[in-house]
Amino acid sequence: MSAVKKKPARRCVGCGEMIEKSQLIRVLKTPEGQICLDRTGRKNGRGAYLCAREQCLALARKNRGLERSLKTPVAPEIYEQLQEEMKLVREQ
Repeated sequence: MSAVKKKPARRCVGCGEMIEKSQLIRVLKTPEGQICLDRTGRKNGRGAYLCAREQCLALARKNRGLERSLKTPVAPEIYEQLQEEMKLVREQ
């Protein structure tokens, strides 16, 4: 008998749903304090996960989910930058 390997799941900081890790976008705070998207999911730093929906980014902004997860304030310009980068990820 072969064991069924479970796929890792993470909670979206916007909607709060538990979703398979491969379907989420990782937002990363690097050791230097820079906030960016981690498309590989393997970069070094503190991460938070978001669904690829615009509504989840808006919810994360409203309820400060990213700020709590990354343990740092997030400037409005960074939210706009993340929104643009997420559009590119969804198009791929």
